This record gives sequence, C-alpha cells and structure tokens, in this order.
Amino acid sequence: MSTRPPVVVLPPASDGGRQVTIRGEPTGTAYNLFDVMDLVHRAGLPGKDRAVDDPELIEWRGGGPYDWNAPEPPDTPNE
Repeated sequence: MSTRPPVVVLPPASDGGRQVTIRGEPTGTAYNLFDVMDLVHRAGLPGKDRAVDDPELIEWRGGGPYDWNAPEPPDTPNE
C-alpha cells in the first residue's frame, strides 16, 4: 500500500513563494528551504533527521527543494 508524504510543497507562485500543506492542511508559504523545514518542525514532524529530498517526508511539486523562482512567462511575439 502506497502512502503519501505528510508534507506537500506546491510549485512556485509569481512571487517565488511555495504553498506548503502538512497532512492535508495549508500551513503557510515558504520562500526558501529553511521556511519549509521550519514549518515541518512546527508541525512536530521529524524533518531534522531526514533529508529534504526524502520522498517519504516531502512531495515537491513543480520543482525540487532548490527551485524557488517563479516560472518565466512565455515569450510573446512582437507586433
């Protein structure tokens, strides 16, 4: 049986922040890796002893733990 990680970090927003949910509840916006680990610590999860790329702890969507910039907008043709 597959279980989902308790922490999900969503893709970067236009300001570069990433929404974080823990156990299905929104917990805040992280602007860097330290913010994510702070939220994990506040939730009482054992993040201190685990790597940020541990798929049993964190599911990273739209980029991994080192992706914090908002996606570039698509090029628009000159008129």
